[in-house]
Amino acid sequence: VNKMYAMQEMKQLHFQVGQVTGLTGADGQLSSAVIKGPDGDVEVPCTRMLPFFGLTMKLGPIAEWGLNLHENLIPVDTEKFQTSVPGIFAVGDINWYPGKLKLILSGFHEVALMAQAAKRIISPGER
Repeated sequence: VNKMYAMQEMKQLHFQVGQVTGLTGADGQLSSAVIKGPDGDVEVPCTRMLPFFGLTMKLGPIAEWGLNLHENLIPVDTEKFQTSVPGIFAVGDINWYPGKLKLILSGFHEVALMAQAAKRIISPGER
């Protein structure tokens, strides 16, 4: 990241936050990208583009469920991935716990443990 910032300061790289809404070019060669940012559309001349995909967590109605929140994420216990409200679970990018790695592999692990805990609630005593 520091190298990218240094390249940006030396005008070797242009970093633009926003959503790509259009590309222009001819004969398979990129000449510019139109990016919708906070100040409107910007056309950026370029011959190469490195788009990175990111998500903004928007809880929507979940924010009103009375769950504890940590920086707009839902804290969970790492034994069951249960939230502060018994019977409500959170797995994947929406949850938070110390040491959380946002990897799909972590999500699979979380789902497996959560499913076992939910099964114990739904069918107590069954295997």
